[in-house]
Amino acid sequence: MALIGSIDPSWKDMSKYVVHFAKAEPPSTAYDNAISILFERRIVAAKTFGAGRKLAPARRSACFSEVPLHHLKRLADVRGPHGIGFRKEFLVERGGGPILYAYKDTPQAQSINAMVNAAANAPDAPVWNIAPFVDLPGTYGNSKYLYEWEREWRHVGDLDFSEADPAFLIIPEDLHDAARDFFHSAKVDHVGPSYECPFIDPYWGEDQIFAALYS
Repeated sequence: MALIGSIDPSWKDMSKYVVHFAKAEPPSTAYDNAISILFERRIVAAKTFGAGRKLAPARRSACFSEVPLHHLKRLADVRGPHGIGFRKEFLVERGGGPILYAYKDTPQAQSINAMVNAAANAPDAPVWNIAPFVDLPGTYGNSKYLYEWEREWRHVGDLDFSEADPAFLIIPEDLHDAARDFFHSAKVDHVGPSYECPFIDPYWGEDQIFAALYS
């Protein structure tokens, strides 16, 4: 049974994958956090997102993007060049999915806000199953929350995975050989997970990425 629709290879505006970039959170660097994710085999849901994110029942989520792989540079420029990619089906099987956008002050935003506020003291209310998947882009005071370009997906709670689950790792090209040697040694010495999936550099062009994934 298909979990998601098919994507024609010629549709360059769509992707079969979702990616998570590790970002720096001082004193840890993006590299440090990427290594932690790979060693622990877990992407931690560190923050609450979506409608009602500041209310007590709000649930923490892990974030991903379905940006086409030849445009990974957009995310790498903001977060750094280290990350991990999964097939969309992997996330959907575990309850994740794409988020919805209800623009600030629209009837849709007013409706979801009314629902989460009415459930502020009811953590088991059904609305909290959908709230993490609804963002409300707009200007709030002096700040703007306008990140639709990220084409975001979310998974509520930590995402655990095995070393065989990632479709690829996002690693700068000059570290590929070192990473392969590291994972090979980890496998031989039984000291940690060994990732044998393809590696891609987020600044590669479409042809290089295609060759890495399908050669």
